[in-house]
Amino acid sequence: MTPTPAPQDVTDPALLAAVDLARAAAEAEAGDEVGAHVAVAPEDAHAATHLFEADKPGYAGWRWAVTVARAPECEVTVSEVVLLPGPEALVAPPWVPWQERVRAGDLGVGDLLPTAPDDFRLVPGYAASDDPAVEDLAREVGLGRKRVMSREGRLDAADRWMSGEFGPASDMARSAPAHCGTCGFYLPVAGSLGAAFGVCGNEIAPADARVVHAEYGCGAHSEAEVEQVSPVLVADLIYDDAQLDVSEPEPADSPEEDEAVSEVADAPLPAAEADEDESEPTVDVESDE
Repeated sequence: MTPTPAPQDVTDPALLAAVDLARAAAEAEAGDEVGAHVAVAPEDAHAATHLFEADKPGYAGWRWAVTVARAPECEVTVSEVVLLPGPEALVAPPWVPWQERVRAGDLGVGDLLPTAPDDFRLVPGYAASDDPAVEDLAREVGLGRKRVMSREGRLDAADRWMSGEFGPASDMARSAPAHCGTCGFYLPVAGSLGAAFGVCGNEIAPADARVVHAEYGCGAHSEAEVEQVSPVLVADLIYDDAQLDVSEPEPADSPEEDEAVSEVADAPLPAAEADEDESEPTVDVESDE
């Protein structure tokens, strides 16, 4: 079988060379917002698209695409001029239907979120759910539901719960003294999920009323123990700082002053001063006469 030739091998050379015609068509559409010629992309044997940089504000990386065509034995003509994103252009993310954009926490009071008829997480109620506990309970009470969770739906929920905030890999679980599976407040769920999941019934715990993994844990474990310290030992460490005793510091004498005083005290008195000290004091009495 003969391989199909590439478009550029069979495209009319006149189409590949029609750069000026393509630029004139782009300028007629966008004026001076047409930049340099980037490339030409053959479409088939009778058409090719010329690409020009778009100097349009807000459209960085976009290109003006001008498609030219030529019928046999005819002149080259312009088919269309459009603005297309280039490989580095800033474009909006792909459109996603609203029911696929909804995430946990988006549903508010009064909002309705219908489930798709072909949701893989649900199967008709008359079909086996491969969960014996669920089927036995439905038969026991004589009730039935239009749809029940499929195996895929339960596995998807289990993966989500296990990797969530109350799974075994969370920070709280790694620092807990023991796992929820050994806690008295742990309420296992019914069905096959009960082997790994339950509901926390401790109002003090951060996961109260939440689905937790059996290997999750927190500091509110029913068997958690706190080391008790003897009050006698603590009494020695208690200080009463309600009252403060304030005392003025005594001035410190400098060594120089002490030496000077000692030298003066030990020095001998002069002779005149010594005689005056040894003689008795005299008193002059003036006469009225």
